[in-house]
Amino acid sequence: MFRIPHTPTFQVIERIPYSELEPKEVQMQKKASLLIGVTLIALGVLALAANLLLRATGTSFLLGFRAWPILVVGAGILFCLPPFLFPQQRGLSGLFVPGIPTLITGAILFIASLSGHWSIWATLWPLEVLSVAVAFALMAAFLRIPWLMIPASIVGLTGLVLQFCAVTGWWSSWAVLWTVEPFAVGLPLLVIGIAKKIEGVKLAGIILCGLAGLAFAGMSSLLVTSLWITRLIGPALILGLGILLVVMAFGKRSSGNDGPKMEAPVDSHPEEPAA
Repeated sequence: MFRIPHTPTFQVIERIPYSELEPKEVQMQKKASLLIGVTLIALGVLALAANLLLRATGTSFLLGFRAWPILVVGAGILFCLPPFLFPQQRGLSGLFVPGIPTLITGAILFIASLSGHWSIWATLWPLEVLSVAVAFALMAAFLRIPWLMIPASIVGLTGLVLQFCAVTGWWSSWAVLWTVEPFAVGLPLLVIGIAKKIEGVKLAGIILCGLAGLAFAGMSSLLVTSLWITRLIGPALILGLGILLVVMAFGKRSSGNDGPKMEAPVDSHPEEPAA
């Protein structure tokens, strides 16, 4: 009688990353240390830059007073860094909403405090509105939710109009520029509809953009005080939408002609040649 020798069996053990074997408390401590460390580095760079600038201008004795907006900048950095440091946790992108406006506020305060020109707030305050739009856009990118681009577009275009009026002083142009609001809704709908191939959303975007273009052209023509260049934007927008619709129509027609072709029926019983 022969005995079959016993052959050892090997079991494959999946390798677990070392980071997953660490306790959660250790992971949280590392994340907190990383976040605070990066924030302190950024604040240190800003403090050094402010110190060098003030020493160069001969007003270094006011450093402690003029550099106080660094605290506001630091708060903004604390809000904005976690989504970038831990991108796998997409829910942290909500910190952009308080973080970006706080960061922009601190930056404007820092510039105004160092320069002594606090009147810049009269011109740069619409940046606060634009910062909210940037926060929504970053949330849309991190959460991968394109529909968040709708509020980002509304707030962003409104902020651009406010910034234009704040710089130029032409606040009366709101009589025409209010038409940017329906355009701000229609533009992201049009882009999302084209990207995701949703015909209803794309059609809604085209309609809103077309109505905004018509309203802009009509208001620009009725108001004599409007600039000549603003009278060209509405017709140009309508012309562009018309070209887009024509291109889309030809694209559908060409794609519809590429369907399956009907083949002629083949007789399964061919006639036998006569003898």
